[in-house]
Amino acid sequence: MHIEFTGEIFYWRGPAPFLFVAVPEKPSSDIKAISSMVTYGWGVIPVHVRIGKTEWQTSLFPKEGRYLVPIKKSVQKSENLGVGDKVTLQLQIHW
Repeated sequence: MHIEFTGEIFYWRGPAPFLFVAVPEKPSSDIKAISSMVTYGWGVIPVHVRIGKTEWQTSLFPKEGRYLVPIKKSVQKSENLGVGDKVTLQLQIHW
């Protein structure tokens, strides 16, 4: 499953790295529909993410009916990102 969307980076004192982008409602619903087939526990979903020229592996965190994409410190630095920035993300769900 491939998903592309634009969202705003926000701070959440949850699991490190503390900066996240929320997946919109419709794609979150689509992810939830396949979550039992792809999660490796606790409802987290493994994904491959791309912002700009930077790609990395991470896991989506479920929160309030949506999923959050954690933005690693190395990605924040390489793409010069911070709280409030709008970014376009490309997600690929691992099967």
